[in-house]
Amino acid sequence: MRRMGDRPKQLGHLEYLGDATKQAPKIHALIPRCALLENFSPAEVRLLAHFMDLYRANAGAEVLREGDPGDFMLMIVEGRVEVRKRDAAHAAQLLATLDAGKTVGEMSMIDGEARFATCVATAPTVVAVLDRESLARIIVEQPMLGAKILMELVLMLSQRLRATSARLIGALDERAAQAANVV
Repeated sequence: MRRMGDRPKQLGHLEYLGDATKQAPKIHALIPRCALLENFSPAEVRLLAHFMDLYRANAGAEVLREGDPGDFMLMIVEGRVEVRKRDAAHAAQLLATLDAGKTVGEMSMIDGEARFATCVATAPTVVAVLDRESLARIIVEQPMLGAKILMELVLMLSQRLRATSARLIGALDERAAQAANVV
């Protein structure tokens, strides 16, 4: 749990709802739809929620902005978010629509690099925020929970990388087939 001055500046335009402890049962109910939590017990979710803060975003609000620095990830507790990435012409392209139970921002939380995409709430949305400092505290204070979170993050990111690689190979194969048809 962080003090007001410690909250991410990038979330300053969202309504701060406090720590996520009171919402632990609701977060636990997301397990069937949440890859990060799929192997967590209610007690582990309660413990994790103690290290998270909740924010509310109105429809149309950006919850993450492409290019912004980031050291936190978000779990959608309720609502819906569109993930948009700018193309070479700077037009926003829809990558995904995510609902309750999905997570975004894991890469920036882990590596501290700029946000890869913009996430916009398309309905009133509540997100639980886990930042790198809180994750480090979990690892020190609750090492078994910390190890479990890290393993789930690694697994989730690995699965996403495999899916992205498969799509890239498919696009390259399609491009090669089109080039062969032109010749």
